[in-house]
Amino acid sequence: MTNQIKRRIWVTFKLEGIHCYPDAATNTALADVQFLSYPHRHMFGFKVSIEVQHANRDIEFIQFKRWLLSLYSTMLVLNGKSCETIAEELISKIQTKYPRRSISVSVNEDEENGCELEYNDTN
Repeated sequence: MTNQIKRRIWVTFKLEGIHCYPDAATNTALADVQFLSYPHRHMFGFKVSIEVQHANRDIEFIQFKRWLLSLYSTMLVLNGKSCETIAEELISKIQTKYPRRSISVSVNEDEENGCELEYNDTN
C-alpha cells in the first residue's frame, strides 16, 4: 500500500513586489482595468509543493523554504510579469535543483487572486 501513496510537502511565503500589466493601457477589452498598466504594489503570496520520496521526507520543510526565499531579494521588481510567469520561472529553478519530481506553485496577489501551475516530471 505505501508504494501507492504520493507524498508531497508544501511551504508558503509572502514577498512585496511591484508590477504592471502593460497591455491594459492599449487593449480595449481591458479598458475597465486600464489602471493596471501603471506600476503598482502587491503582497505576492506563494505556495510551493514538491514530491518527496518517503515518509521521512528527503526535502526538509524549513531548508526548502529558506532556499526558495534565497532566490529573491526583499522587494520584487517584476515589471510586466504576471503571476503565471512568476510561477513558471520558479518551477524552472526548482526542477533544476530537484529533477524528476512533481511540483506545484501557486502565486497570488494580496491573497485575493492568483494562479496555480502544476509540473510533472516523474520519469
